[in-house]
Amino acid sequence: MKFAHLADTHLGYRQFGLIEREKDFYEVFEKVIDKIIDEKVDFVIHSGDLFETARPSPNALLVFQKGLLKLKGAGIPMYAIAGNHDTVMRKGAIPPQVIFKKLGLKVISPINTHYTQGDIFIAGLPYYPSSQSKVLKSKLAELSKKAADYDKTILVLHQGIDKYFGYQYELEIGEVPDNFNYYALGHIHKYINDSFGEGRLVYPGSGEIWKTSELQDYKENGKGFVLVDFDGSKPLVKRIKVDMPREFIKRSLDYNNLESGIAGIKETIKDLDNKPILDLTINNVESDTSVVYEMITEELGDLSLMIRPNFNKLGEESIDEIFVNQDSLGPKELLIEQLKDYGSDDVNQLAVDLYDYLSKDKLDESKELINQFFDEFYDNSKDEPELESKDVEEDKPQKKSEKSEDIQVTFKEVLE
Repeated sequence: MKFAHLADTHLGYRQFGLIEREKDFYEVFEKVIDKIIDEKVDFVIHSGDLFETARPSPNALLVFQKGLLKLKGAGIPMYAIAGNHDTVMRKGAIPPQVIFKKLGLKVISPINTHYTQGDIFIAGLPYYPSSQSKVLKSKLAELSKKAADYDKTILVLHQGIDKYFGYQYELEIGEVPDNFNYYALGHIHKYINDSFGEGRLVYPGSGEIWKTSELQDYKENGKGFVLVDFDGSKPLVKRIKVDMPREFIKRSLDYNNLESGIAGIKETIKDLDNKPILDLTINNVESDTSVVYEMITEELGDLSLMIRPNFNKLGEESIDEIFVNQDSLGPKELLIEQLKDYGSDDVNQLAVDLYDYLSKDKLDESKELINQFFDEFYDNSKDEPELESKDVEEDKPQKKSEKSEDIQVTFKEVLE
């Protein structure tokens, strides 16, 4: 008995507003489906964020329908939960996954929390925000009791766990039931394979590069899904990598050697099948940045899909240098030092990036950075997910605006 586990495919995501990037996400999903069928698995688990939004485009719906029908034709059922992206946080709302139930998709929901596949107990829950943590923990306890009657068990969740998430998590590791054999997680876009409970806890990572901060994990672990062999006493997990349609190339160039740096990039990208995304940092800039930008786009514009430049003028310290030089006590270093108590690298990086952008009057970049941060770590709506009436808590949950205000106050205090 073996199955495939994937998550965070974000179908319909038009990264940087580029239709080419939306198509890249579709292409990767189609490759994953084909590889899954080639592996002759018994079933598939998708752990949430199947779509980028709860109102997917017709193209996104059709791409998933095509993949689902391919699996159905091969006799491979799929089990799926809704993530935070494909859930409307409003009472009475349903996720787009429900549309495909008649085509065979087995949707795990607060009402239908578990299935059996042969002798395997497959249980799970859709995404719950931290304001509903009591409900989430209560339901997990119920599933844990039901799992005790089975020898082979799988728990499917789309949640951030403190051990792996680092910030604004919904569960602490000690709150996760420890009597399951396999924990099919989603929500974190990097690959995590850890020992937990009776077996393995796995985040397969996102199907594509959803955010440039994922580049380091992509270089180390690639993107794709996992195959799980469930025959033995403990599950065996195998990472299956899928080639990306285009490369993300991150380079740091020196203004004084700009021509040779550009020539090196040209040599790297000239033979690529698809135009790459270039993430460039140019240090020690001595002239107007618009002139440098024009030079870069003139030389590399036709060879790349998009160029994302960042300029550090002569005498300015780059963000990377901040972390290398631990002895200096500039304002950015003090920010990092003061924020260490919060135990979040993500918050540290946000503070440094905002300081760097705002000190250069880069308001548009600052707004985009903030939007990306809150899109990733906060719900897209103030409404709560659909819950059964008996699950509604008496206490009024904290509103998102209150959380945001607390963080803003913290940053203000640190800056002062």
